[in-house]
Formats: sequence, structure tokens, C-alpha cells
Amino acid sequence: MASYKKSDARAWARENLVGCSAVTIPSYSADLKRLNERGIRLDIELARRFGFRYTLLCSEVAITPEENAQFTAWARDTAGDQFGLFFHAAFGTLSENIEAVKLAEKAGADIVLLSYPPQFWPTTEQEIYDYTKAFCDATELAVMLFPIPLWGFERVHPAGMPVELVRRLLNDCPNIAAIKSEQGFPLPAGICEMYHHFHDDVVISCPIEGDAIPLMSLMKLQFSGTSNTAWMSDYYPKAFELARSGQWEEAMAMYWKVNPARSANGAAAQTYAGGTGVLNRAMWKYQDWLAGFNGGPLRAPAMRVPDRLMKSLRQGLVASGLPVTRDADADFMVGRFPC
Repeated sequence: MASYKKSDARAWARENLVGCSAVTIPSYSADLKRLNERGIRLDIELARRFGFRYTLLCSEVAITPEENAQFTAWARDTAGDQFGLFFHAAFGTLSENIEAVKLAEKAGADIVLLSYPPQFWPTTEQEIYDYTKAFCDATELAVMLFPIPLWGFERVHPAGMPVELVRRLLNDCPNIAAIKSEQGFPLPAGICEMYHHFHDDVVISCPIEGDAIPLMSLMKLQFSGTSNTAWMSDYYPKAFELARSGQWEEAMAMYWKVNPARSANGAAAQTYAGGTGVLNRAMWKYQDWLAGFNGGPLRAPAMRVPDRLMKSLRQGLVASGLPVTRDADADFMVGRFPC
């Protein structure tokens, strides 16, 4: 259960939503019939050891609400009370997301990242408002609003979730405590606009590592997440903390050092999933495996990671001087703790 009252969600987030969040994709048994407890515990512990303060327990894979609750319980038991857990509201319907979040609340989740199902096809702002408010009303947890072009809301407004809609939601949903601001991605318009209007109300997160560090020369950001950064080991928590504590030039020195890895990641994402509106979670899991995480197979439907992209991502880490496994890529599908 949450350590705060729903009415205090924003105050809780202002005090506790600090640092960076990783993303943890569940590990499965070799036959894909059950979760892999040892692999999950390894991934949670390694994210914590790298300096991440939170992780998103990714449900945008083939996982049931009950399995997700078990995933959450193992993560909570592994990490203890000083490491935050995001419930990922990425199940197939509003009712299933509500079912899953109630289970995750009991299992130890701290906060929600609110996604929207692929079949949710609003044609008015009111429909977006209604879905969002219904979910927020149904959970006791703080909620991170997540405007991004992935949802297709640009059919309603060019910004997807414009200022007026966000303001209305903040007025009517007191447990919306943060905004993961990606309107107009890959341009920085969303983070700039959300920060300008709402940074005094809720925590504004810039999840894009390549944008966050430079923007911290202009913005007082306290949190960044959730996104695919743990594959660069402890670089991002360290650089973010330097920038947050006023040592921005030192953070930028680290930023440029890892640019080969950043560039390889951007090229791979654009080459293999550009324009699809689908994140290649298998590629994210491979990237984490390069840094020492468990790896292992994912349930279908799952995207593939071509050898050429594996080589590019690995070499990006090498060129950046970041840790990278010497294990052969063929070992990725087995995982470090196969079961």
C-alpha cells in the first residue's frame, strides 16, 4: 500500500520523486509459461546499484494483472522501501488497468505511469479526459500523466494533450502528481510547454536523457524517467545528479563522452521501429543485458533484434567507455539466470 494519502500525492511526489527511473522488463522461464524470479530480482537489484531511484515495471509485454502483481511483489521485496516502483498502466482496457493497479497497490507499487490502450481511439478531448479521470479516481496512487504522440491523440489536437486539457485534469484529479512530458516528440516543445505552465503544480519529468541534461542549464528538473537508460549503467543517475546539484558543466562532460552510445541507440530505434508507434521492448531488454541485466526470452508477440543492431549497440557502449558484457549475443536469449 502507498505510504501517503491520495490527497497528499503531489506533496509526496515533490519530496520523493527525485533522481532517475529505469525500466524493468519482466523475465520469463525458458518455456515462457511463468515469470523468472531470479532474473527479475537481479534486474531490480542492479538498477538500484546503478543509482536509479525508481524503476517502471513494464507491463507493455505479454503479462497478466496477477503476474504483474507478483512481479511487483518480488521487486518490492528485493529493493526494500527506499527504491520506488512505477505501476505501468499499459493493459488492454480501462477496466483491466483498474483491476491491475488495485493488485499492484497491494503488492507494493508507489506510483502509476498512465498509458492508453491501442484500441482507445478518442475523437474528442472529452474522451481523453473521461478515460484519464476514471483511472485516476479508481486508484489510491499518485499518477504520472504521459502525453506522447504514441497515443495518436494528435487527431484531436496537434499537441495531443494541450495545455487546456492538462490544466483541467490537474484541477479535477488531485492525484496527478507528475507529467512525463513528450508532446511533439522528438522535438522538445512538450517539456518546455509543460514546464512553463505547470512546474509549480506538479513534478515535470523530461525522460529523454539526450534532452534532459542540456535543458537543465535552463530548467530545475528534479526527476527524469521512465526511459531506456539503464543500459548505460550508472552514467545517467550520476550525470543527472551533477546537473541537479549545480555541476552542469561536469554533467555535460559525461554527456559528450557517452554520445556514441546515445547515437547508436537513436539510430537503432529509428531503423527498426521508426513510425510504427511501437517500442521494441526486446531491443531494450538486449541493451540492458549488455550492461549485466538478466536478458532472456519474451513472450509473443515480441519484436526481434537483428544482428546488425546488436553489433551497433554493443560498439556504441565500447566507444563510450561504458561497461559491456563479453558474452556472445547468442547468450542473450538464454539469460543470466535461465529457468
